Amino acid sequence: MSAMVAQSMKPILLMVLLVAASLSGCFGGDDSGDSPVEAVFSFTPNENIRASTTIEFDATSSLPQDGSLSYKWDFQDDGSVDETGSEADWSYPETGNYTVKLTVTDGTNSHSQTRSLTIIAADAVVPEADAGSYSPTSDCDGEDPVSGNYYLFYICEMNKELSNKRVDATRNIQLDASASSAGSDEEYISDWNWDTDLLRDSDGDGDFENDADLSGQTPEWKDVSPGEYKIVLTVINGQGFTDTDDVVVNVNYVGVWPDFEIGGTNSNTPVDMEFTFSVSQHSDSGNTIRRAVGELVYPNTDADCIVGEESCRPKLDLFGFNETDEEAGNTSETPLDQRQAGDCDSSNDCVWLQFTGSYHFENSQWKDGDWTTTLRNEKWNDLEIESFTIRLIYK
Repeated sequence: MSAMVAQSMKPILLMVLLVAASLSGCFGGDDSGDSPVEAVFSFTPNENIRASTTIEFDATSSLPQDGSLSYKWDFQDDGSVDETGSEADWSYPETGNYTVKLTVTDGTNSHSQTRSLTIIAADAVVPEADAGSYSPTSDCDGEDPVSGNYYLFYICEMNKELSNKRVDATRNIQLDASASSAGSDEEYISDWNWDTDLLRDSDGDGDFENDADLSGQTPEWKDVSPGEYKIVLTVINGQGFTDTDDVVVNVNYVGVWPDFEIGGTNSNTPVDMEFTFSVSQHSDSGNTIRRAVGELVYPNTDADCIVGEESCRPKLDLFGFNETDEEAGNTSETPLDQRQAGDCDSSNDCVWLQFTGSYHFENSQWKDGDWTTTLRNEKWNDLEIESFTIRLIYK
């Protein structure tokens, strides 16, 4: 009988062992396969490194950061180990281009990162980068814009067709680094590199501000949408020294749809006419919008109305919606007697809706994306529109 019990217990014991093995990783076991091994290092200084300067290399950002890694540095690109440890110092007495390789291992897996650096003469002169600036003589309304140490451009669409209710215009921008200096009269600038996207590291060197998205002393930046863009210029002189300068490029927009009609409604459903545009809001790259405004001007008397003066007073409103269709504001609470303020002509009513701005973006619903301005008519009769304007002001 005991032999039979022992025989029947074998499958059960085998099952218990299998389950225990499968759960072993849940009870404090260290599976190195779950921790990626990645070599990551930086060095200081990382530019304009003179011969015999001590360079500090730091690999503490390598993964995993649990103390399991060992580090091997090859500073001479000869396959030998020159230093060990997560931090190391090295210097190059001669000028030239050098390759540094870091290899990390956890005893089972290993990974390497290779980076290049340039060593220049100890007496080399430093260039001076100047990314330039520009402001036009007038804005879209013919007024004088404020100038400063930045670029300011306008896209002016002052007679838009109603068939296109979307703001999708772009423009080309001329950049000018001609005020940059090579460092001395005997020197020259060999390269002008412009990084126009500080959220992207296109060359993969770990520096998000040194990509050559554009090159040249006076390049043309094409198809730029309304927005605020922080960009960085890097100049390199003949001795290999570099200098950088950052500048903000602002592209404002004004679009006007003149002389059109909006239909009326014979039900409880209002008639909506939607106009869309994109808001750029990337605080990490210094891209923020100051304000987006819808401006509606329409006659305060309906020429086709014959019912009576009070009933013939039109009432049109603007509604603003963000990309997730949350309402950001509307003008429906503005009384009729307050629709002739400011520069509004006595024969017109005017409503303005500022439904976004930098101070709004503290809340998630005010983030960037596609926005909609809705022109709404809740009257039964068709109504005339003198003009509808969208302004996107970044500077």
